[in-house]
Amino acid sequence: MTDQPIPFRIDVEQDDLDDLVERLRRTRWPERETVDSWSQGIPQAYVRELCGYWARDYDWRATERRLNAIPQYRIGIDGLGIHFLHARSPHPDALPLLLTHGWPGSIVEFLDVLAPLTDPPDPADAFHVVCPSLPGFGFSDKPTSPGWGVETIAVAWAELMARLGYDRYAAQGGDWGSMITATLGSTDPDHLAGIHLTMPLAPKPGDAAELTEREQAALADRNEFLRTGTGYSRQQSTRPQTLGYGLVDSPSAQAAWIVEKFWAWTDCDGHPENVISRDTLLDNVMLYWLPATGASSARLYWESYRDRPLHPVHVPTGCSIFPKEINRVPRDWLERRFTDLRYFNELDSGGHFASLERPDTFVDELRTFFRDLRRS
Repeated sequence: MTDQPIPFRIDVEQDDLDDLVERLRRTRWPERETVDSWSQGIPQAYVRELCGYWARDYDWRATERRLNAIPQYRIGIDGLGIHFLHARSPHPDALPLLLTHGWPGSIVEFLDVLAPLTDPPDPADAFHVVCPSLPGFGFSDKPTSPGWGVETIAVAWAELMARLGYDRYAAQGGDWGSMITATLGSTDPDHLAGIHLTMPLAPKPGDAAELTEREQAALADRNEFLRTGTGYSRQQSTRPQTLGYGLVDSPSAQAAWIVEKFWAWTDCDGHPENVISRDTLLDNVMLYWLPATGASSARLYWESYRDRPLHPVHVPTGCSIFPKEINRVPRDWLERRFTDLRYFNELDSGGHFASLERPDTFVDELRTFFRDLRRS
């Protein structure tokens, strides 16, 4: 892998697609849950329906064509091949924007926002978008030795933007992308115009301000998530390899492991397909299944899910807080960590996968925050 971008095109072998269908048809199903809810996990009936559709009706080739219509590249950074989309704006003065996904997301999260970000009605809002796949995710290489945690990825992302010739750029992220983007803010401040986060994190200060009712409700939601919704992260942060055997071998297991989170973390009124189409859910799962990243993607938790300081960030920061985000902390806490917090907006709808759930709102939030920074 060279240190300069090499054009990349997705071309999945038909044998791999045939194998997927055969595995789906041969799934050995567990019995159904003993409750009429999702409280024991994703319901068996829904997984069987989803996987039946995946085997019979889902069209990967359509998604492959859509992805291949966007310029894609791979580049070697610190010995690892990194895959990325590079959607340049037709407007030459566009601001470079680095978008970073998390788990269980992928570059699929951003497909619906690329066009409005790169070619908006007002050229003053245009971005050149760079969207990498995290190490061990999608079509990026899988690390073969430890060390590829949040800090290492942030350094790699800064190197990627430098090699693309972007001396000044913006960055945005949610989930792990939020943590990586915040780390960029503290490690590459001289090149960052600003950062935007949809899941900003900050520790509770010793002299925290009194909480509003809205903040109390947000922290109650957070505590409930920590109590009942973190089993996946405990497994992935402690024994990702053990988990990987099932996820890499069984497409139904991989789909269930991921799609449950799209139910739990979206503003979906009880069903993920209320806000994200079935095909899009499977597009995202395919970015895990085809490259067999069940273990390697989980390993990011093993690398990064330990007690680690949340370093102060001094670059201009904007935060868009969606009401079904899994981790919402008070503005006062955020202002202590992000010392130049210029934008803070609490939305009325939406959840963890903002660019998928509310693409128009997501784009508007980025335009609003970065508009003033372009002038400085």
